[in-house]
Amino acid sequence: MPGTSTESSALNRLDRIRAEQIAALYRNAPLGVFGAGVAGAVLAYVLIRTGTATATAIMIWLGVLWTDVAAHLLLWQFRRRAGQRDVRWRFWAGGFTLVSLAEGITWGWCSLGLVSPHQIDQQIWVMLVTSGVASGAATAFGSYLPAFFALMVPAMAPYLIWSIGFGSGLGQALGALDLIYIAAMSTIAWRSNASFVDALRLRFETIDLAERLSLEKERAEQANLAKTRFLASANHDLRQPVHALGMFVGALRSCAMDAEARRILEHIDGSIQAMDALFTSLLDISRLDAGVIQPRLQAVHLQPLLDRISRDHLAEAASRGIRLTYVPSTVRVLTDPALLERILRNLVLNALRHADAERILIGCRRGKRLSIEVWDNGCGIPVEQQTTVFQEFYQIGNPERDRAKGLGLGLAIVKRLSEILDHPLTLISTPGEGSVFKISAPLMTDMLPEMPDIQAPAMLRLGLILVIDDEAAIRDAMETLLSSWGHTVITAASCDELLERISDCPRSPDIVLCDYRLRNGDDGIDAIRRLQSKYPAVPGVLITGDSAPDRLQKARECGLVLLHKPVPNSRLRATIGHLMTHSRNLAREPVLTSSPTVAPRLPPESD
Repeated sequence: MPGTSTESSALNRLDRIRAEQIAALYRNAPLGVFGAGVAGAVLAYVLIRTGTATATAIMIWLGVLWTDVAAHLLLWQFRRRAGQRDVRWRFWAGGFTLVSLAEGITWGWCSLGLVSPHQIDQQIWVMLVTSGVASGAATAFGSYLPAFFALMVPAMAPYLIWSIGFGSGLGQALGALDLIYIAAMSTIAWRSNASFVDALRLRFETIDLAERLSLEKERAEQANLAKTRFLASANHDLRQPVHALGMFVGALRSCAMDAEARRILEHIDGSIQAMDALFTSLLDISRLDAGVIQPRLQAVHLQPLLDRISRDHLAEAASRGIRLTYVPSTVRVLTDPALLERILRNLVLNALRHADAERILIGCRRGKRLSIEVWDNGCGIPVEQQTTVFQEFYQIGNPERDRAKGLGLGLAIVKRLSEILDHPLTLISTPGEGSVFKISAPLMTDMLPEMPDIQAPAMLRLGLILVIDDEAAIRDAMETLLSSWGHTVITAASCDELLERISDCPRSPDIVLCDYRLRNGDDGIDAIRRLQSKYPAVPGVLITGDSAPDRLQKARECGLVLLHKPVPNSRLRATIGHLMTHSRNLAREPVLTSSPTVAPRLPPESD
């Protein structure tokens, strides 16, 4: 029960406080105890010189006192050997307190047993030395009050007894001073001890709080990992039918149909694209978590990028009654063009869909770095939400979770991409007046190198395509789509089945398209490697609906081209044509080495 847990935690903390008090007691004790022994030797010398008592009696008293001192020091030595991990604080506290009591009685017996009540000057000497020892005990023993009072009370109380029973007017005055001294030292020791205990309590409460925060952080990380795994699994399972649906729609486009059927087909394709956009956002978060996105920095002209972003979102802005403009810029920055473009697109889309603005402006400011800014004059973001808007799935003003407004991942992706690029992100917003998002990028002053113009293949080359996927619907859709493009297609649910089907095929395959996650624990990487061991020149493409960070990392490291379900038909067609052309060009070149062929890097996947 919560109450029981709280009580147990409080008791545990009290034990730790007591243990720390005893540790401090043993740390401070040696010097104070040894000082008390020296003070006793000085007092014994004075009493012998003044003839107050017999030398034998005084030496016996001094021997008893040094026995107490030795007992304290021996106990300290045993405690030191036991180490700080010894949690038996009651044992060590009890032993120390008993020895302190014996030492206090020894000091108190001195005033009654060695000095006559009528020897006022000697009584004053004894009282002064004993008071000094008690003052030292307040400092040395003050961390644990029972040990302090065990010494001070029996050491100082005899003076009160003496002043009441035998004291003259001067003796009674000394007794009154002794009473005041006891009260004052007790108060000082009590307050000092209380402050020490409060400091310990605060220290352990802070430690407990830090441990609880660490535990809660670990739980949150575990929950976040569980969420990521769930999204990866759900993402994969949902992408499969959407991927198949997209390929069937692509195949339908080549079929004859009337205007109404084609209109319905366009609506279906639009819905598929909307689902693909949502899946892409989920995939982006998983790829960022997996650390598979690495920036490729280069000098980038901003003007073409701003032109493209403005042009692509102009129609959507007009449909919402928003004026989208940008200030032309001739500067260049050192950045990854694809990642920077994704950041700016997300910021513009965020302003279009959530800012409730009449105008959006994209512009740049020069400084030591270039500040690329997206302004809107919309509703603004309250101060208390200006941090949380960058969290996953967080949306302002969308309690009904309208999917037309996205998943709430756009700004989370912006934040992570800005950290990957080391482009600091700043948000300034005033409710009712609007917001500005600023991305700071380093300026480039050197000349841009001329980049070779890479032309796409003029036409799609036809060939034999091998398809491995454990989903029958995906195999049927892939065969239907690729056949409609004129390719010869052989499909199978596993690599073994495919090898069996092509064993008598006289023709070498031109490309392998393989699902990443297959049945019985197999994966597409191993399947493609097995096929490449038989057909070394054949390029392979992994197609996956998985978004688990560990799998994405493994897929990236394998060196194969990776496409994410649902794959747009245009991208699938471009990838096939690109790889088949590249493979055939290599086949015509003379072989200079026996190194394996590395697949060319495809352009970044568009959203």
